[in-house]
Amino acid sequence: MNVAGILKVKGNDVITVVPSDNIAAVSNILGEKRIGAVLVVDKFGKLCGVLSERDIVRSLSESGDGCLKLLASDLMTSDLVTTSPSETIDNVMALMTEKRIRHLPVLEDGKLAGFISIGDVVKSRMDEVEREAAALRDYIATG
Repeated sequence: MNVAGILKVKGNDVITVVPSDNIAAVSNILGEKRIGAVLVVDKFGKLCGVLSERDIVRSLSESGDGCLKLLASDLMTSDLVTTSPSETIDNVMALMTEKRIRHLPVLEDGKLAGFISIGDVVKSRMDEVEREAAALRDYIATG
């Protein structure tokens, strides 16, 4: 299984914000959509960064509710780690573990193709393990 397989099941819809959106608005989007992070894109759709719940909570703990007036560009991670649709699940899991990240933008030919989370990756891997176990049970039962 690879990232393209995850996107085929999950879909390619990505929730984005622009760098000038304030953190209060971004927080509302995260809550309404029940997601842990958004991608920050410029007016041309170019990927600028990732902004997660953790980024916001960290800022809240450091500066209080004044951070709600900050902009997405103030808190986003702009040193991005990305992946491609052809990357294997095992490699993505290793990358996310090594870099200690929970969300990965998926780029294809330099363009945004999707956004995956560690939850998506774990679910995909669990589904794969279940399919393998079922195949083994069938093999043993008919063997």
